Amino acid sequence: MRPGPGGCCCRRPVRANGCVANGEVRNGYVKSSAAAAAAAGQIHHVTQNGGLYKRPFNEAFEETPMLVAVLTYVGYGVLTLFGYLRDFLRHWRIEKCHHATEREEQKDFVSLYQDFENFYTRNLYMRIRDNWNRPICSVPGARVDIMERQSHDYNWSFKYTGNIIKGVINMGSYNYLGFARNTGSCQEAAAKVLEEYGVGVCSTRQEIGNLDKHEELEELVARFLGVEAAMAYGMGFATNSMNIPALVGKGCLILSDELNHASLVLGARLSGATIRIFKHNNMQSLEKLLKDAIVYGQPRTRRPWKKILILVEGIYSMEGSIVRLPEVIALKKKYKAYLYLDEAHSIGALGPTGRGVVEYFGLDPEDVDVMMGTFTKSFGASGGYIGGKKELIDYLRTHSHSAVYATSLSPPVVEQIITSMKCIMGQDGTSLGKECVQQLAENTRYFRRRLKEMGFIIYGNEDSPVVPLMLYMPAKIGAFGREMLKRNIGVVVVGFPATPIIESRARFCLSAAHTKEILDTALKEIDEVGDLLQLKYSRHRLVPLLDRPFDETTYEETED
Repeated sequence: MRPGPGGCCCRRPVRANGCVANGEVRNGYVKSSAAAAAAAGQIHHVTQNGGLYKRPFNEAFEETPMLVAVLTYVGYGVLTLFGYLRDFLRHWRIEKCHHATEREEQKDFVSLYQDFENFYTRNLYMRIRDNWNRPICSVPGARVDIMERQSHDYNWSFKYTGNIIKGVINMGSYNYLGFARNTGSCQEAAAKVLEEYGVGVCSTRQEIGNLDKHEELEELVARFLGVEAAMAYGMGFATNSMNIPALVGKGCLILSDELNHASLVLGARLSGATIRIFKHNNMQSLEKLLKDAIVYGQPRTRRPWKKILILVEGIYSMEGSIVRLPEVIALKKKYKAYLYLDEAHSIGALGPTGRGVVEYFGLDPEDVDVMMGTFTKSFGASGGYIGGKKELIDYLRTHSHSAVYATSLSPPVVEQIITSMKCIMGQDGTSLGKECVQQLAENTRYFRRRLKEMGFIIYGNEDSPVVPLMLYMPAKIGAFGREMLKRNIGVVVVGFPATPIIESRARFCLSAAHTKEILDTALKEIDEVGDLLQLKYSRHRLVPLLDRPFDETTYEETED
């Protein structure tokens, strides 16, 4: 049974609020209950690790109930058996739908669908495919309009009915601060720039695609982050996947969190560096790898590593957890490594003024060597950025594939970012940005608290606007998404291989655009669907992540 990422269940006694029974603080971490703290007349603060934490850090993952885990495996077993049965029926042309069968004229070619790698797609994913790729036809704000569609061939293809499902509550978009809108100052500024500059740049930054707007954006981003310089890119995914290979290569070591985003994983693999994985947010695991890297050096030759680069995210988008940044920085300094921080989900969403996880913990931006983030979420635009020392940015301007070969950001998109960022910084003469940051924080705490009170198992940090609600069983993935849409609420459901096989979940993303009325409506429907599908698994036995026994780290290395 795997209750959550990062290790196995805690065998030490825990209280109902997840605190260690004897009150001991381990690894500088306390999981405390607000009600219990209030009753005791005190707030639990971290006092170990040299006082690294200046605020409570409440994050825990409730273990998967044994019966639920067993039934989940049984469910996948039944689906697998039926999958083999359906493949048998397809082979003998008994099943009516033949979309998963090769056409006769292709029989001499390499099979596309009948190999085992596509077994899951054919027989499991297709059952619930209607929960994904739903086309919307409106601004992805607090509410969206969805185009209705139907399938008559087991979800292999869809036909649009012509109807529009109006006013669906949007609980899936990364519109954290509510800047994804078609009215207001951002829209007006982008429309003005569109008239002046047009849509496309039709060139790279190094050639004739470097606009004054790009320079203005990069100066603003550097001020916003509190770093010397910054560089903007046209695609958030490529910001990671194309820049990491420019920073490290053969003879370098990358230490990557096991739950890092695919863009970080791809960038690490493309770099040619040796990759080793540490348990999610587990500082014991990370320090063990750092110690081994220093003591043993490179495989076979035992030479020192040219560079050691630690890859982490601010908010992990599937777990809702926040990186233990103070401890990561302490280890980075102790072992003289470099730190690459991906703030795609945390920039704008964390910190008193929306400056991300660095501000959230009250840390110095100079302690992070490479600060990466995207404009696609809190800023309601597209693209990404990297901030840091001027020498770093100057190097990337000439060595990054994203900078040298990619077309520049579209001018209206750049203006959207500039206007929204100035709003967050208060440079627009209003307090709207500050109010949005505060509203998001209030919505996050309220929504998480209500879901826990209802009895759902919720993962992640109490301040994370990414809220995973555990579904577990495969049949409930599709059922939850469909039942919520029937109630005019759009949600994102996630299953294997994006999550471990028994940890399927629904992922809610909160926004400052959500009013309390909207959240209450969504919570009411979630409560009803939870009762209908029997999703209230919580026994309120929280397992603090770092109270789990540390086990050996799995190594994943490239060939030298």
